[in-house]
Amino acid sequence: MKIAAIQMVSTPRVDDNLAAARRLVAQAAAGGAQLVVLPEYFCVMGRSDRDKLEVAERPGDGVVQRMLAETAREHGLWLIGGTLPLKTDDDPDRVLNANCVYAPDGTLAVRYDKIHLFKFDNGRECYDEGSAIRAGDAPTTVQAGELKVGLSVCYDLRFPELYRGLMHPPCDLITVPAAFTYTTGLAHWELLLRARAVENQCYVAAAAQGGTHENGRRTYGHSMIVDPWGKVLDVLAEGEGVVFADVDAAHIAAVRTQLPALEHRRV
Repeated sequence: MKIAAIQMVSTPRVDDNLAAARRLVAQAAAGGAQLVVLPEYFCVMGRSDRDKLEVAERPGDGVVQRMLAETAREHGLWLIGGTLPLKTDDDPDRVLNANCVYAPDGTLAVRYDKIHLFKFDNGRECYDEGSAIRAGDAPTTVQAGELKVGLSVCYDLRFPELYRGLMHPPCDLITVPAAFTYTTGLAHWELLLRARAVENQCYVAAAAQGGTHENGRRTYGHSMIVDPWGKVLDVLAEGEGVVFADVDAAHIAAVRTQLPALEHRRV
């Protein structure tokens, strides 16, 4: 199956971001992709963390969710919908950072709410997702056609135990919509993506925000697809665009047969 990861430089304006996402998904579909991953916060990169609350939607209702469903149906593909803010009934001051997956007929197949919330302060940059986001608590997979897909988002990448929990039975593909900061991405992004691919012997598709945003934040980009041996198959450094690769079931099987590490797990 051909897959694609989309890179964006999202703005504070939802309508502009949705238009860009539609255009880039169409580009991925024209390139033959049957499964497409959008980046974290594809629909909005606000001027402050609290801006997410203003555009948050109710589960199952809203312009962002409708756009994702319509786009998946229009192109007849699996759409891993980056993330969007969803309201909860009992916590008006925080939203869920939700990764919604749409089937080729436009139906919602599954939703994963980001579990690990980023916090960083080096004296120059300060982020605290927990101030506006409520953490999820359920690791999630989805059967997307022939592929078993493990879902994760951005900061989840630093927690290998999450991915081990998704590998019963093993996934063919792990998806990582992200908005890594330039500082942390430069140091750790590719290293962590390749590690997750190697230790779980599966493909990893990472769709990132990549550039300088109107709010002044610079995201690292480098959207990429990595194979089960840790080889980077395609990568885009900065700016919007699409990376492609084929998920080869025979290659997954060969890696797991030659080096049966997943069978050797003891803890």
